[in-house]
Amino acid sequence: MTSFQNIFAAYSWHEVQTAIYQKSARDVELAINKTKRSLEDLQALLSPAAASYLEQMALISHHLTQKRFGKTIQMYIPLYLSNECRNICTYCGFSFDNKIERKTLNDEEILQEAGALKSMGYDHVLLVTGEEPMRVGVQYLKNAVALLRPHFSHIAIEVQPLEQQDYEELIAAGVNTVLVYQETYRKEDYKIHHPKGKKSNFLYRLETPDRLGRAGIHKIGLGVLIGLDDWRTDSFFAALHLRYLERTYWKTKYSLSFPRLRPCSGNVSPKVTISDKELVQLICAYRMFDEEVELSLSTRESETFRNNAIKLGITSMSAGSKTNPGGYVVAPRSLEQFEISDERSPAEIAAIVQQQGYEPVWKDWDKSLMSFEK
Repeated sequence: MTSFQNIFAAYSWHEVQTAIYQKSARDVELAINKTKRSLEDLQALLSPAAASYLEQMALISHHLTQKRFGKTIQMYIPLYLSNECRNICTYCGFSFDNKIERKTLNDEEILQEAGALKSMGYDHVLLVTGEEPMRVGVQYLKNAVALLRPHFSHIAIEVQPLEQQDYEELIAAGVNTVLVYQETYRKEDYKIHHPKGKKSNFLYRLETPDRLGRAGIHKIGLGVLIGLDDWRTDSFFAALHLRYLERTYWKTKYSLSFPRLRPCSGNVSPKVTISDKELVQLICAYRMFDEEVELSLSTRESETFRNNAIKLGITSMSAGSKTNPGGYVVAPRSLEQFEISDERSPAEIAAIVQQQGYEPVWKDWDKSLMSFEK
């Protein structure tokens, strides 16, 4: 059976990291001047040597994004259904060892929250839960999707990794997209940050996109949590994973996210930091490596950064986000998973997008793109 694990096993974290940091200005120039870029080219674009070429990379990234996606930015919003979780994760406010009040939304509360999101104009929602299979397992998720499907044209989920059959049932119920971030591809450090719970199984999580691909999901979202380990190396492995998936499950679409570690009640300090300039480099490197992948930027980032990132290669943005269950109307004071940075309303973000000559898309992204391409 096809599995990314076989590809992953052929790579050494240390060797990849060394190769990235040894790239020269000449390597960067060669990568910039290509039209089709390899994984080795990506290493050059992620390297410290590429910092001097950021303006060129930004111009290329902007051009490639315009060519494929036009002047459109998909708008989406997360709907947190539960903060119950059985995992211990050092960086997450929902971690099992955090003594917090737990809450899972019931049917009435889900619909109340949905009403608030619809009043903002949203038609694209991301359902998020902690990993508690007894309380927020497949049946709970299917029920939530059934409640929300009449109100939203695009439903994505970010929940615990599931089996292929579970994904097939959720797809049939109306799930369009599944986000599953590896957090870090460095196996040794992964165990440090996930000491207990099902999430501590590195390989099971690593193979989740394979199960999604076999289930026939429309879109898979990948990413790492920047701050847990060296961002350049982790970002390379995310791209390695992406390229494997695109070639293996070629009917599925893909997105990449690059969330930076934010304050939460777990309060773990980042092992490494990434500056705004370096995050721009990462966004441009990903776009130059893959013209088709969607690049998503959340409210973890500051107002100033998000304003300036719109033209760099970003294709989707959240706005008005709450990271606590019931955070919009039902239980606004419940514990957040992490602190957001950009607290502007969806209307304010849409205005910024339009001021820069782009169109904020509130409805289904794929239908909007088809309309644009015609």
